[in-house]
Amino acid sequence: MKKVIKTAACVVLMGATLSACASHKFVRQQISDLEQRRNAIDAEQNARIDAVGQTARDALNRANAAHQLAEGKFLFATSLSDDSVTFKSGKAVLSAQAQGRLVQLIEQLKAENKNVYVEIQGHTDSLGSDAQNMAIGQRRAEAVRLFMSKQGVPLNRMSAISYGETAPVAANTTREGRSANRRVTIIVLS
Repeated sequence: MKKVIKTAACVVLMGATLSACASHKFVRQQISDLEQRRNAIDAEQNARIDAVGQTARDALNRANAAHQLAEGKFLFATSLSDDSVTFKSGKAVLSAQAQGRLVQLIEQLKAENKNVYVEIQGHTDSLGSDAQNMAIGQRRAEAVRLFMSKQGVPLNRMSAISYGETAPVAANTTREGRSANRRVTIIVLS
């Protein structure tokens, strides 16, 4: 009888031990799952913080550009838009007509023989995402800057900045309005 009681006690003790092992394994799994979820949330929050930081840097760049405009003496502005230049939706290619208008502008600047600073602003319509429109606006401004550079305007006297879809001159609800918004504006400062 004593032997039976000892055996029964051993079986109960082993059962409790195995049960404790299963509980520890379960707890470790739960902790691991929670750590994975926390890491995923941390990664998502870091991505959001990076996006906010990029937005702040973009805003600072625009503020600096506006400050440069305010410091310089405004001479004139001209716009290259669909009426005379034709930027196709999503494109940044200068037409022959656009190049002709730019040559006229460059000749005017050379004739006046002034040291000027040129800000080239790229704009888009509202089709596409904000990021796509900022990129297209930048490519349009850079295309004009490169062309003007090849015509003899020093690169250090020009800057190219994209405003994307943020500064429309017409409603984006019509084809004509969107066409007018796909433009490059050139601001000349002394």
